Amino acid sequence: MRKARDYDAELKALGDKAKALKARKVQQLGELVAATGADALDIETLAGALLDAASSKDAGAREAWRAKGSAFFQRRGRKAGKSAADNGGE
Repeated sequence: MRKARDYDAELKALGDKAKALKARKVQQLGELVAATGADALDIETLAGALLDAASSKDAGAREAWRAKGSAFFQRRGRKAGKSAADNGGE
């Protein structure tokens, strides 16, 4: 005979996983704001800029933002890799 599935436990586990993923996303967004220096902006300015970016239909502007963001992450990746290599050699 088959063992009965505990749907309540499975739903709770899925809910816990969803909460953890959301918390991780929020933390990463906060880290991104700090890493870009946007934490120096007042909250209203930052919110306004994000709202404009999210509602923008201008494909050219979105592509320019994407390219700028990609370059930002590539620079940060090289800096992190370089500092790790420097620390290993000392």
